[in-house]
Amino acid sequence: MREAAGAAAAGTTTRERRRWGRPEPRVLHESSHLHLEKPAEVRLRLQQRAPANLRHHFRRAVVRFVVLVVADLASFGVMRELMRSVRDYALVGDALARGVEVVLPPGIVNGWQYAAALFMGLFVLGNYGRGDQRHSPRRLFLGAALATALPLWMTIWTRGLEPVLVQYGLVTVLVWIGLVFERHTINRVVAWVRPPERNRMDALFVGPGADCVDAIKTPAFSAGSEYRPIGFVDTRAPCTPGALGQMTDLPTVLDASGAQVVVISGYLTEQQFRDVVDAALAGGCQVLSVPRSVKIADVHPTTVWRHGQALVELTRPTLKGWQLLLKRLVDLVGATSGLLLLSPMFGLVALVVKLESRGAALFGHKRVGLNGHTFKCYKFRSMHADAERRLQSDSALYAEYVANNFKLPEDRDPRLTAIGRVLRKTSLDELPQLMNVLKGEMSLVGPRPIVPEELGLYGHGAPVFLSLKPGMTGAWQVNGRSHVGYPDRADMELEYVRNWSLARDLWILFRTVPAVLRRQGAH
Repeated sequence: MREAAGAAAAGTTTRERRRWGRPEPRVLHESSHLHLEKPAEVRLRLQQRAPANLRHHFRRAVVRFVVLVVADLASFGVMRELMRSVRDYALVGDALARGVEVVLPPGIVNGWQYAAALFMGLFVLGNYGRGDQRHSPRRLFLGAALATALPLWMTIWTRGLEPVLVQYGLVTVLVWIGLVFERHTINRVVAWVRPPERNRMDALFVGPGADCVDAIKTPAFSAGSEYRPIGFVDTRAPCTPGALGQMTDLPTVLDASGAQVVVISGYLTEQQFRDVVDAALAGGCQVLSVPRSVKIADVHPTTVWRHGQALVELTRPTLKGWQLLLKRLVDLVGATSGLLLLSPMFGLVALVVKLESRGAALFGHKRVGLNGHTFKCYKFRSMHADAERRLQSDSALYAEYVANNFKLPEDRDPRLTAIGRVLRKTSLDELPQLMNVLKGEMSLVGPRPIVPEELGLYGHGAPVFLSLKPGMTGAWQVNGRSHVGYPDRADMELEYVRNWSLARDLWILFRTVPAVLRRQGAH
């Protein structure tokens, strides 16, 4: 991979990776090797790598934010002390000290008050954002102007409009000059403390080969920029020389290369565009796109600037931080309340299950959860202890089971016990999943938890499906359940994930009780 990427990403060498201690990507010598692994395994591994990538992006954002805030406040502190030295201690003479005191009397720039206003002004106007916007003199001036206006507007009534305007203009300009100087200085200091090569993120380009090569050569991805190009995946056949693979190889290339950023270049069909975004976001990668005129579906575009060039970052519309916290709180309250209120029923059902057939009352079945991690999905046992042997002993019946979306009609399923049929029909067998919700493995509402064998039925949408915690109930359960099979079931689940919202979760919870009482599709 490094040999292929070297032709497209000039300047990236193995020596540079070793110098800064970055992990070496797994080497792909020939594109034919990309097809040796099962797609589902590659998707799972890519999904499991997502948290590490997300933590990396989060740490970078936090460090950038903290460094800029500290530097801004330090810049203001230095400016304030210089003003006090000239005014209060006559550092450059008594005459100038008296003049400064008239224009900027003591108390005009109160330390803690103005520091808070400065932070608020810079934050509101986006001066702590990514890319070029945090260095923009225009944004910094507006932030300083807003910060100065916040503590000074009340003095208009006590000191008059004209002197306040003079004070306002002078303080704004002084703070602005300090901020511009500080922002350019901090870049040099950071580059000295932590050289740019160490900070660069590996970027994989996806699109027509010629467009990818052109994008790699732009200033936003040149030496010294935030991104290190490692190669490209060609969306057209035959591939451009130097390509790391074709469109179908994207998940494998992402997994093997350890890329942290995916850059979409040139024209892609709607399906190709969706596949790239799904795979990249599933792996926790930052997604950028060279501006394009086609409609972007299912993602929110945000323009960011790198060395004067506009790029579009694409993120999936999901719950915001406070909404995720609220959703988790709802899960905790719901699961705790349910377990307390239903504990007598739990004891009764467990007793009946134990009396009818040997084996534990609770059964933990292996399911695929968030980011591809497997967990034991708890249920009341509705099958005989040797259920799998009973099913696989009849090859024709097992083939029917696989062909029928891993289900069998109740009257033909040799695995079910008598009480198990009742539990399945009433959905009582799924009540122990409240323990999974309490543990954080599941949510009250989400995609249906599936067995690993079913993952392949979601195709390229598997990473999207695995981006949410599975739920006790969800879109599939309230819209027909077992009466809706694949591929319609996969489409329904993926549509839910792509349009996820807290309001929709609450609506599904509201519809779950009638759906359970109707018993439609429950088996």
